[in-house]
Amino acid sequence: MEFLVEGLLALTWQQVVMFAIGIVLIWLAISKEYEPSLLLPMGFGAILVNLPFSGVLDQTLQGGIESHGIIQWLFDVGIEASEAMPILLFIGIGAMIDFGPLLSNPLMFLFGAAAQCGIFAAILLAACLGFSILDAASIGIIGAADGPTAILVSQVLGSKYVGPIAVAAYSYMALVPIVQPFAIRLVTTKKERAIHMEYNPQAVTKRIRIAFPIVTTISVGLVAPQSVALVGFLMFGNLIRECGVLGTMSDTAQNQLANLVTLLLGISISFSMKAEQFVTVETLMIMAIGLFAFVMDTIGGVLVAKFMNLFLKKKINPMVGGAGISAFPMSSRVVQKMAAQEEPGNIILMHAAGANVSGQIASVIAGGLIINLVSQFL
Repeated sequence: MEFLVEGLLALTWQQVVMFAIGIVLIWLAISKEYEPSLLLPMGFGAILVNLPFSGVLDQTLQGGIESHGIIQWLFDVGIEASEAMPILLFIGIGAMIDFGPLLSNPLMFLFGAAAQCGIFAAILLAACLGFSILDAASIGIIGAADGPTAILVSQVLGSKYVGPIAVAAYSYMALVPIVQPFAIRLVTTKKERAIHMEYNPQAVTKRIRIAFPIVTTISVGLVAPQSVALVGFLMFGNLIRECGVLGTMSDTAQNQLANLVTLLLGISISFSMKAEQFVTVETLMIMAIGLFAFVMDTIGGVLVAKFMNLFLKKKINPMVGGAGISAFPMSSRVVQKMAAQEEPGNIILMHAAGANVSGQIASVIAGGLIINLVSQFL
């Protein structure tokens, strides 16, 4: 009873707010099924690290010896010291991705690049709002629509807002079915959203599928060396998938590895969700900038598709451009659902999937470029 009273007296209103945020994240994960594999451990971790005298942060052993608690240890080893967990996760992501729709229609590469404009728009906005260049760049990477990339870049650049950035990135990834339709309808007409597209895929040989991750890694590594860890591990995972001789390993990467790393990453990042760091005006600003970045990503891809339609005989449904963000495969599914709502039977899923996987590549390249450009300020 004495310890309960002591704990209640030690609670601050900021910690109570974090309990509420943690419960909301858990509710979104369970009730709405929004990125449950990450939002649930992040939400529960937010509660753990904000309990007074929490042993997950600091432990006092026999003899008065101080030791890091489990969450702080996971954060120190897996994120701060080596950035291992976000990078390892890319092996699993790469093993999940089928680049066939992209390789059969290379035009979709353009939409992956265009949909990264939210990164640079968010960086400018963050800088104008008074954030330092390192923090602005870290916040801007929310526009990559890729949680692991956002965590890695913000950690490498030494941002003190890793927690809010991670929450913003994964929250808006989970809210793609709400955010994207709003953004797409802002800049398209009903007629444009109903455009039909033929899908006549060119055969993608096994040789091309195997060569693609190798060539991409070398090419990107020469152009943007800082992105090699991101792109390289993504492509390594894809090579495991496509080589045809590592079926069991491919399954492990897609399932056991991806699930384990995602679980540990979600609860480890909660170390940056301590009340004194998280419950601030800056966190609200970061959440607002993150939403702005996601909207601009979608609008950028749509506008490029509309511009291309000025010169093409066979028109592109502009919504395909909006699928160029990295949130795979949610974005392509959202775009297909919107197309079917506008005109039943309109199938643009494969085109959208091509743009969507292009966005996955573009986001990690953009992350490496941001690190390369901004690291001179470190």
